[in-house]
This record gives sequence, C-alpha cells and structure tokens, in this order.
Amino acid sequence: MAMCANPKCVLLPKLLLLKTLLLFCDVWDSRADDHSQWALDIMRESPLIDGHNGLPLKLRWFYQNKMSKFNLKTLDTTLTNIKKLQDGHVGAQFWTVEFYCESQDKDIVRLTLEQIDLVKRMCKRYDELELVTSSEGLANSKKIACLIGIDGGHSIDSSLATLRMYYDLGVRYLTLTPYCNIPWAESSVPEQATFYRHVNGLKAFGKEVVKEMNRLGMIIDLSHTSEATAMSVLAISKAPVIFSHSTTAAFCQNPNNIPDDILQLLKENKGIVMISFNIKFLACGRVSAGVSVVADHYDYIKKKIGSEHLGIGADYDGINIHPVGLEDVSKYPALINELLKRGWSEKELKGILRENFLRVFREVEKVRDASISIKPNEEEIPPEMIKNSCRLELKPPSGGAI
Repeated sequence: MAMCANPKCVLLPKLLLLKTLLLFCDVWDSRADDHSQWALDIMRESPLIDGHNGLPLKLRWFYQNKMSKFNLKTLDTTLTNIKKLQDGHVGAQFWTVEFYCESQDKDIVRLTLEQIDLVKRMCKRYDELELVTSSEGLANSKKIACLIGIDGGHSIDSSLATLRMYYDLGVRYLTLTPYCNIPWAESSVPEQATFYRHVNGLKAFGKEVVKEMNRLGMIIDLSHTSEATAMSVLAISKAPVIFSHSTTAAFCQNPNNIPDDILQLLKENKGIVMISFNIKFLACGRVSAGVSVVADHYDYIKKKIGSEHLGIGADYDGINIHPVGLEDVSKYPALINELLKRGWSEKELKGILRENFLRVFREVEKVRDASISIKPNEEEIPPEMIKNSCRLELKPPSGGAI
C-alpha cells in the first residue's frame, strides 16, 4: 500500500474526529440545557407506571358506573382521561378500587366487586387500554396497561377466600388498611373513624393475610398503615412491598408519612415508595407548593436509601389539591424535568418511572412461584374480633336435613 507523504493526509482524519467531538458536545450541551425535551425523550423510552389513581370512584359518583354516560377519551370532569394519560407518557396505571370506612362491616364486598367490574369493562372498551395481570404483560404492553389495586383491607371482610377471589379477578395489590382500623390491622389515622379503636399493629389474622398474599403473588401495599403495622409486615413478608401513594415524614410530620426507621426497613425488604402528589402530605397542606416540593421528597429518599426504592403514585382523582405544575395526569414530565435539573441520571429516572416497580412485581411473582407447594390458607378470624351484625353464623338447621 502506498504511503501518503503529504502531512495533510495525517491531519485530516484528526480534524474530522475533532469536529465530530465538538458537534457531539454541542448536541449534548443543547440537550442538557433543554431539560424539558430531555425529559420527554426519557419518558418515551420508559413510559411511567403510576401506582394509584382514584378515577373509578369518581366515575361512580358522577356517572353511577354507567359507561354510556361518559367518554374516557375526552372526559373533562376528572383529572384523568386517555388524552391526558398519553400526554403524560403514562405506560401503565393502577386503577384504585376504594371505598370509605363507612362501608366497613356493611356491603364493602359488593361495592368492591362492582368497582372491579367497572375497571375491567373500562379497559376492555377502549382500544388505547389493556388489562394486564403479570409483570411480563406489564413489561410488554404496547398500550396503556391497566392494573387493579384495592385501597383498604376492609374490602376482604376478614376473609382469605375473598382475598383469593379478588386475585382471580385480576387484583394485584391490596392496601392493608383504609383511613381507619380494621379488625386485624391498625391504620395510621385510626381517630378518623370509630372502627376497632383498640386494634394495635398487625393482629394474628393479619399475619395470615400477609402470608397468603405472598403465596398468591399479590403485592402488599403499606400506604396509610400505622408504623407498628408496617414494621410487622416488613418483618414477615418474603416478598418486597410497596407504598403505593406515600411521602416521607422528613418534610411534614403527618401520621400518614413514612418515618426514617421504616425507610431503612423498606430498603432491607427491597421494596419501593411510590411518591404521592398529595399537598396535604407533601407540604402539610401548603397550597402554593410546586414541583420542587415533590422533587425534595425524591431527593431525600434517594439520599437515605437509594433511588432504586422509588416510584410514582400520584393519587390523581383521589385528592383535590396538587402541586402547582402537576395539576393532572398530563403533567408528569414536569417532575422528570425538575429531577434532571437536580442531576438525576437517566438510569435513575427510568428506575422511578418503571424499572423499580417492575423489579418488585417480578420478585413478588418469584415468591409466588416458590410457594407452589403451599396449600391455600384456611385460617379464619375469631368471630369475637368482628363487630358485624350482618354476618350470618352458619350452622346445620335444627331437626336434621335442610
């Protein structure tokens, strides 16, 4: 091969390389300066999984669960519709089935079943939505994946058989307590209702609920459980748990918020906190709070236990007041934009958007698969623990056959 004697032959490739590097730096600097576009790029690659949305109850209030009365593509009486979900780059949404404490010991099971039915009908009706029940289905969905979570252990009416039936219907997480005590677990705010005032922590039957959820592959949610309940669950559960819509107590000493000692136990459990956008808990109700307040909670938990223990559970349509700049489900990119400005890496952000939750979901399924030889739990709660006049005590009829 002939050699080039001209020095330009040597300099030319070096000059081209230098120009290429400078061009790359210019593009990188431009992208780094334009955090909003960078945030959108990340979210297109990693559409977020949100852990808590209260739309189903709103649809019951406003439309009596009658889908003929609303169009979810353009619905404007709620903070959630399909167009806004797409604009917010939501790849998956846990639709929350929830009812107030007043339904406890009454018709809570019927109400819960009706809301599960609504979610399943809703996700079947719209082409943009797809009901999924596994981590594989969630990871591979090309639509807005629908998942079902139940917010409150009162929905199982202290029955493991009911818990199993919910799982068969597609429910993939259960929040152990609503905003009041239940017969087998203590809430973070038991004073908000008169139910089971003297329950402390997790009772023996509650421990059986935790074990059965592990066996089934149902995710345990500790949002608005008491500290004693959370500590007991974290000591028992073989699978990672979640806080589906919570914040840290570091910035607001609200009983619903997570103290540092629970955060450390959560790290050992390998679970996650899906940060709520509820101003009441983020900033003790300070309505002027903006996106930076939410980011402060992310920064704090990242510093304490690592970004791998974080997710998003905004609680849209479950609360009325959100941070300025995060007013509805289309606004999620504003949070990612803010975290980019604070130096969060793409890997960390993809973690909180979806990868951290997917890891937890897969681990829960691994525990389920390892429990295949364990038979369904037949424990029953002692009747004296339930103040429920609606319960029928089943006995053989007097005189023999029915």
